[in-house]
Amino acid sequence: MTPSPASSADRRSFLIGAATVLTVPAAAGLLGTVGSGTAHAGTDAAPGLPDFAPVPTQAFGPALNVDGYYVGRISGDLYWVTDGYYQAMFLSTPRGVVVVDAPPTIGHNLLRAIDDVTRANGRPAKVTHVIYSHSHADHIGAAALLGGPDTIRIAHADTAALLARDADPQRPAPTVTFKNRYEVEVGGEHLVLEYHGPNHAPGNIFIHAPNHDTLMVVDVLFPGWAPFANLAFSSDVPDWVSAHNTALDYSWQTLVGGHLGRLGTRSDAQTQLQYVNDLRSSVQAAISSVDPTEFFAKYGPTGNAWAIFKTYLSAVAETAAAPVVAKYTGVLAAADVYTIDNAYTMVESLRIDGGALGPFGIRA
Repeated sequence: MTPSPASSADRRSFLIGAATVLTVPAAAGLLGTVGSGTAHAGTDAAPGLPDFAPVPTQAFGPALNVDGYYVGRISGDLYWVTDGYYQAMFLSTPRGVVVVDAPPTIGHNLLRAIDDVTRANGRPAKVTHVIYSHSHADHIGAAALLGGPDTIRIAHADTAALLARDADPQRPAPTVTFKNRYEVEVGGEHLVLEYHGPNHAPGNIFIHAPNHDTLMVVDVLFPGWAPFANLAFSSDVPDWVSAHNTALDYSWQTLVGGHLGRLGTRSDAQTQLQYVNDLRSSVQAAISSVDPTEFFAKYGPTGNAWAIFKTYLSAVAETAAAPVVAKYTGVLAAADVYTIDNAYTMVESLRIDGGALGPFGIRA
């Protein structure tokens, strides 16, 4: 169903208002701090929905403007844009603009942000290059808004293959692909694109701006927050875990993680790595400690194999998550929201990838 103009406007107003809740005025924008934000522990507007722990103040990003976005300088002519949910990055050069990712929730506000910057610095607003971090529509689903027929679109070869399969007109096919490493040089600016394995998704790349001490890697690190559900729904959990150390092997001080409302630091990356390591250790302990007898006893006689798997694996995940939630509540925002989901995915990865099969191991 196509929404009416009025319903589209209402939805836009709702999203702007909801995003404002995710921000606090922690930093100045391009022309100073605009808008306002408030940290909210919860609301009584929707009775019956669960309550969660308050979000720590340090997890929030800068305030959004009246259009629902924030654009700020990272270093020199490197900028980032957020709506409180997603992030993009761009370079303003004498030849035009190089954009990394185009999240739909930011949408046309990304063009407004580019206009904000180029109006102030007198450089061209034309988008000459678009770089795709990976294929997922929630990060590049507004790419068709950027540039035109002559725009250079760059992605990993695996990303190109997935985009060809999906055939989404909002995610135009890349015109340049690479397998391991590609360097982008435009107007005196320099980005290094590298691939270190599938991690979150096949083709998910690391974008390094060495002259700006900045790394962008998407859906791996979530500065100030616990990882999204099911370890970010990553296609290769062991490689996703390894990607934390890969990120820390780069030289950088500022991280663009692709999600939420603020930039990251090396300390943020180290904290999330510790969360992931603690989660893995807790899952390993739970696989050893949770007794499967009651699950087999109840559901075995009925022949419902899936009920055995579901209840046992859920019990392991809940047992494993409890100490991690207790440790990280107040440290990582929403640790109580997704840690059980993350533990469940870690259980499955340790079973399937690591061979920690528990009661489903080699029969005696």
